[in-house]
Amino acid sequence: MARSSTSLRLLLATAILALLPGLGGWWAWKGQGPLQQDATVLVKRGTSINQVADQLEREGVIRSASMFKLWARARKLQLIRGEYTFTPRASLSEVAGKLRRAEIHYTLVSIPEGAHAWSVQKRLKDFVPENAFWVLWKSPRLARTAGFEQAESLEGLVAPATYKLHHALEPEEVMLMLVEAFREQVRPELEGGALPPYQTLILASLAEKETKLAEEQPRVAGVYKKRLDLGMRLQCDPTSLYARWLSGDLRFTAPLAEDIRRPHRFNTYAVSGLPPTPIAIPSASAIEAAKVPLVGKDLFFVATGKGGHNFSPSLRDHNRNVGTYRKELARQKRLARG
Repeated sequence: MARSSTSLRLLLATAILALLPGLGGWWAWKGQGPLQQDATVLVKRGTSINQVADQLEREGVIRSASMFKLWARARKLQLIRGEYTFTPRASLSEVAGKLRRAEIHYTLVSIPEGAHAWSVQKRLKDFVPENAFWVLWKSPRLARTAGFEQAESLEGLVAPATYKLHHALEPEEVMLMLVEAFREQVRPELEGGALPPYQTLILASLAEKETKLAEEQPRVAGVYKKRLDLGMRLQCDPTSLYARWLSGDLRFTAPLAEDIRRPHRFNTYAVSGLPPTPIAIPSASAIEAAKVPLVGKDLFFVATGKGGHNFSPSLRDHNRNVGTYRKELARQKRLARG
């Protein structure tokens, strides 16, 4: 009986020893990983499986690069470029599965209507280094991709939208995404207007920056179109601000007398005609207004101080409206003081 019991124990021990390698492998695959806090790993273009495996081990995401390499080769893993995030204690199985399923972490970046170059740059700063941004902003190839090879910059050639970005993208790819969206979504809408397409885009950007009220934009565009036809200077305040920023003064404030007087090719107080490029991203309503401007008798407009504008056909009427605007501002200041 004692001999039988001893044999049973030996058999059981032998079975356990035989199972240990398998159990160890299962634990290495399914057990908790070494990661202590959330981690992000970038799989960039041209990265090999060996490089990813070594990076994962080096950054403490997995314990064994060798095991990951064996699994990747057995499964014929096709790496998809992207940004991958891993949670603490993620198992090797979970890490491998996320890469196999290409569960890329995206960041949503919104480029709104009315945004200009400096605003776009700030919104993209985590994906496009500043120096690279300004080089790409003046890329003839990207301007050609947008549909306007004559454009000297990408101002206005970006579609207002929310973009899904990740940090494994190259800066040029990010910018290409923006101009391709413009070419597909905006460029066709510029055809068939009162002006050629690029001039329509420029005029739309002026209307966009002058008023956010869609119902006013055709009238604003009409004033500028009438002035163009008469050979009058547009005297558009937002262009004087744009000239300020291009001159290196990045104060984002209301225009000053020095801005109005600044001799600059973008300042329509100083030069005739439209500025050389758009001055912002126009909305769909502003583009429609520029295509079909409401040209009437009006040659002037000024803010009411209450969110809209007063339009007038003569300088005398305009000066009266300016006086009304100043009185409204004074009234608001008195109310603010209590």
